Amino acid sequence: MTRFTDRAEAGRALAKRLAAWADRDVVVLALPRGGVPVAFEIAQALHAPLDLVLVRKIGAPDFEELAIGAIADGPESELVTDPALIRRLRVPAEYLTAAKASAQAELERRRAAYLQGRPRADITGKTVILVDDGLATGATMRAALQATRARNPARLIVAVPVGAADSLARCAALADTVECLLVPDDFGAVGQHYERFPQLRDDEVSTQLDQAARLHAARPAGPGGGQPH
Repeated sequence: MTRFTDRAEAGRALAKRLAAWADRDVVVLALPRGGVPVAFEIAQALHAPLDLVLVRKIGAPDFEELAIGAIADGPESELVTDPALIRRLRVPAEYLTAAKASAQAELERRRAAYLQGRPRADITGKTVILVDDGLATGATMRAALQATRARNPARLIVAVPVGAADSLARCAALADTVECLLVPDDFGAVGQHYERFPQLRDDEVSTQLDQAARLHAARPAGPGGGQPH
């Protein structure tokens, strides 16, 4: 496989890689928006609850898709930047300050839109699988890892369908395990590795979260609490 049909297919493929974690004490956390359809499939396959870790990318001046940093929601907002890229692009300090404030405001908006008062999943002492639809610079995932680690999980696993080798290595330094299906030599953009890669709307994120919660609540309780060997 060199490309995925869509995020759902990528999620099903990743779920097979993660099959040893089925019916364990696991929580799947998606990075919205694009990580949600991938994580939904994983959560269903593993019989695990699905929740979000809210992260906002900070794009480069005049090139929003290129992440020079990211901020994640947590007990304290976690800001992660790429200093080498910031130096190379000569990004002014005042741009970063303004971008951080804007990103923080967007996190507040997303919390209200996606979670709608829904309590966060309790991840203390549990295995957490952090899911996105791909890693380009990896800044958003690194911010998510730092924010999630502060919530005291027992184990942190990064799971993505496709990623750039250097970004995967950076995430591996913060996670306990990294699972990735495709590591192209010429990475480009995440969307290049999907046949269909539409932008998701806020209501689509909320709908999938609601569906996952209903399905999980209707499932008989499994043994839980174990660890694969």
